[in-house]
Amino acid sequence: MRVDLFDYDLPPELIAQHPARPRDAARLLDMTGPVLADRTVRDLPTLLQPGDLLVVNDTRVIPSRLVGRRGTTRIEATLHKRLAPGRWAAFAKPAKRLRPDDVIAFAESLSARVLSRDGGEVVLDFNLDDESLLKRLQANGRMPLPPYIKRGGGADSSTDATDYQTMFAARDGAVATPTASLHFTPLLLAKLDLRGVSRATVTLHVGAGTFLPVTADDTDGHLMHTEWAEVGLKTVQAITETQAAGGRVIAAGTTSLRVLESAARGGQLKPFSGETDLFITPGFRFQVVDILLTNFHLPRSTLLMLVSALAGRDVVLAAYEHAISDAYRFFSYGDACLMTRAHPR
Repeated sequence: MRVDLFDYDLPPELIAQHPARPRDAARLLDMTGPVLADRTVRDLPTLLQPGDLLVVNDTRVIPSRLVGRRGTTRIEATLHKRLAPGRWAAFAKPAKRLRPDDVIAFAESLSARVLSRDGGEVVLDFNLDDESLLKRLQANGRMPLPPYIKRGGGADSSTDATDYQTMFAARDGAVATPTASLHFTPLLLAKLDLRGVSRATVTLHVGAGTFLPVTADDTDGHLMHTEWAEVGLKTVQAITETQAAGGRVIAAGTTSLRVLESAARGGQLKPFSGETDLFITPGFRFQVVDILLTNFHLPRSTLLMLVSALAGRDVVLAAYEHAISDAYRFFSYGDACLMTRAHPR
C-alpha cells in the first residue's frame, strides 16, 4: 500500500510534552460505538464488560541514553538493541567521528569500545555482564525520550524517570515505553477488578525503531525492526478461557497487540519467546485481539498502519481529524483512544 495513505497534518502544539496528572485523567476518544464519544481514561471500566481480559506489557524502560567523550569529542549514544551480553547497537551523534576500536568514556566506571559503524548506528561493547551494565546505566544513563519530547538543553525533566515508566514495568529491556499503559493507576485497576475485567501480561522490549519514519513509498519496501517478545503459557490459557466464555481480549497498546498476534501467526495462539518483526498493515487477519487501547500515533508510521488495519483506515483518519479539531494531545505523553476490530474473529 502507498505510505502516503497514512499521512495527516498535526499542529505541533498538540504534541504532548508531559503526561496528564493524574495519569488516568487523560482524555479518551471512544471509537467503540456508532459515533465518536469524548471521554476520559477513567471511563474505561464502564466501556469494558465483565469477563473481558486486559493484556498489558510488563517491559521496563532502561536509562539507555548516554553522553560521553571520545578524546575531546562529545558523543551522544542511545542504546536501542541488545546483541549479546554487554553488547548493544546504538544510535550515535556524531557517528561520523567514530571508528572501530575507538573507546567512548561515559563515566569513570562506564566505557565502551566501538566494534563497527554503519551510518548513524554503531555497535558498542561495554565489556560487562548484563547485570553490571544495567547498574551502571541506572547510575549514569538518562531516559530515552522520543525526539518530539523537548527538554531544554537536552536534559530530562526531573519527573521523566517515573513519568516514562508504566506501573506494570517489571522486566528490564525496553528503550521506549509502551505508552498506552502510562494511563493506568492503582485506582483505575481496582475499578476494573470490581467490574470483573481480568488481567494478563506479555513482554515486548520496545526498541527505538518504533519512532523511525517509514521512508519507503510503499509498505512493501519497508524493513520492519525486530524486538524481543514473550507470551507465557499462563497468558495463553487466560486468553483461551476468556474466548471460550465469550469474553473479549483487550490489548493495552500496540506492543501488547503485536506480541499476541505474533504468537498466533501459525493460526493458533501458543506460548512464544523470541524476536518478532511482525508488520501489520490493512488486510492483516487478526487472530486474538478484539479491542485496542492506544495513544495517537505519528503520521506515516507503522503504528498508524497497525491501527488502520484493526479499525479501518477511513475510520481511524476520521477519528484523528476529530481529535485534532478538539485539541486532543498526541503521541507518547498524550491522550488515548479505544477502538474495536472492524472484522470479527
